[in-house]
Amino acid sequence: MKKRITFLLFAGLLFVLSFNSEKLTFANVGSSLDVTQQDVTEEDFPELRGGPEDDERQRQQPVDLNILQQQYPGIFFTSGPEDQQRVALTFDDGPDPRFTSDVLEVLNQYNVPATFFLLGSRAAAYPELVTQIQNEGHVIGNHTYFHPNLVDESDIATLEREVSRTEDAINEITGYRTSLFRPPYGFLYDELVEKLDEMQYSVIGWSVDSLDWEEEPPEVIASNVLDIMHPGAIILMHDGADWDGDRTNTIESLHQIIPALQQQGYEFVTVPELLNIPYAK
Repeated sequence: MKKRITFLLFAGLLFVLSFNSEKLTFANVGSSLDVTQQDVTEEDFPELRGGPEDDERQRQQPVDLNILQQQYPGIFFTSGPEDQQRVALTFDDGPDPRFTSDVLEVLNQYNVPATFFLLGSRAAAYPELVTQIQNEGHVIGNHTYFHPNLVDESDIATLEREVSRTEDAINEITGYRTSLFRPPYGFLYDELVEKLDEMQYSVIGWSVDSLDWEEEPPEVIASNVLDIMHPGAIILMHDGADWDGDRTNTIESLHQIIPALQQQGYEFVTVPELLNIPYAK
């Protein structure tokens, strides 16, 4: 009887040890998954130094893009040739781990190339998204490092620092130095354009503004684009936002914009293809 009790106690002990070992192993696996999971936190997410798009764009209007294009026709571009049914989709303020991959998925679905103007701070924080953009056949441009209001800063040194730092960050990931620049909020003035020319950049504005930063419903964003569409259009959209911003409606609007323009016979190309300019230095 004692031997039987001893055996049962020993067997029970083995079962408990085995069960606890399995629990420990499972817990360790779960802990490992938690460590490798890349959660986006507000503290780590690079914000727009110049402020949200809606605040800045409505606060002031510096030199009009069309005036700069007329003054610097070989440097500053707002659209391409109007004798061809070609347009260029462009996206600003990424890469954003909340929205960029979804934008890329839609573009891949419709086999549409685009041009992404990236923030250096976000490119450095999320290099895997930069690589994804490049690997999927899209072109990358410079959108400064921290998205300052360059007109408000009114400082050539700030421009040079922001642009050079972003150029280095993008080059480290992609292996090339982009020659495309888009100013935050579209804000520039003469001296800044001339400095960008010295730095071997083409400055890219737009002729069709989706106003997606207002976060209206997808139908409104699509209408903002389709109602003023023209051959040679450069279309402004955003795949990035402030921490409290949302680009879900932008993503949904693409399902309306792209098929509608394709049905009208438009071909989507990248900005350098549309303008016949180099994308790299």
